[in-house]
Amino acid sequence: MPPPVEDLSASSLLAVFAHPDDESLACGGLLARCAAYGVRVSLLCLTHGEHGPGQEHERLADIRASELRDAARVLGIRDVVLLEHEDGMLPWIDSLRLEADILGAIRRLQPQVVVTFDSDGLYWHPDHIAVHEQTTAVVAGLGSDGPSLFYVSIPAGRMRAVVDAASKAPARADEPARPILGVADADAFGSMAPAPTLVVEAGDFAGKKLAALRCHRTQYDGSVLQQLSEPDAARLLGTEHYRRAEVGSRDEVFIEPFATPVPVGGGT
Repeated sequence: MPPPVEDLSASSLLAVFAHPDDESLACGGLLARCAAYGVRVSLLCLTHGEHGPGQEHERLADIRASELRDAARVLGIRDVVLLEHEDGMLPWIDSLRLEADILGAIRRLQPQVVVTFDSDGLYWHPDHIAVHEQTTAVVAGLGSDGPSLFYVSIPAGRMRAVVDAASKAPARADEPARPILGVADADAFGSMAPAPTLVVEAGDFAGKKLAALRCHRTQYDGSVLQQLSEPDAARLLGTEHYRRAEVGSRDEVFIEPFATPVPVGGGT
C-alpha cells in the first residue's frame, strides 16, 4: 500500500495496553507504519508484566521494561509511559485510578487516535479487558472533542495457524516450544472477537514488527513464535484487524488510508 501523500508530522497516535509485548504483537505493523510516515506514536503501558509466563525471577519487571524500550525504538515509538500497576490485577484496581492514568496521558499527549484492545482482550485476558473498558470509558467521556478510538483484535484461527506453521519448522531446541504468551489453547485467540471494520497490512513493516517481538526476549525466546520462519511470521502476523469504536471523534483520521475497509458480513 503506498504511503499517504499528505504530511503526517502533525498527526499523533496513542496505544494503550496492559503489558510489555502487547503493543508489538497486537499492532506493531500499524505503529511502525505510522511512525515511518511521520506520525508521533506514543505508548501507555499500565504494568511492567512482572508476573509474565515462564519467568519468576525478581528482576523480571526491570528486564521487561528494558525490552519494551528496545521494542519501542524498533517500531519508532517516541514516548513510552510505563506505569507500575500490578500485573494481573487491573480488573481489581479502582477503575477511577486507571481512568485517571489514561485520561492524563490523553490530555498530555493530545493524540488524534487511540488504539487499544477490543472487548475480547485478544484471548479473554482480564487485564486486557480492563484496559479496553477503562479506555473506552475515558474516550466516551471526552465525546466528540476527544480522539478517535480504534480496537485491535486477532482473528479466530490465526494463532492456531501460527502453531501449525511452527510445528512444521525444524526444531530449534530439545524442549517443546512454550505456548504463545503462556496461552495453552491457541484457539482462545480471537474466539469471540467482534468483527473488524478495517484491515491493515504491515507490508514492508512486517520485518519491524517481528524485530520488535524479538526484543521481548523473556516472552519470545523458546516460544512458538520463535519457531516461525520469517516468511511465515510475515504472512501470519503481518495482517492486523481493527474496529472503530462507537465513542469518540467520528472525523476521518490518518490511519484510514493505511487500511482496507471490511464490508459488513465480509470475511477477513
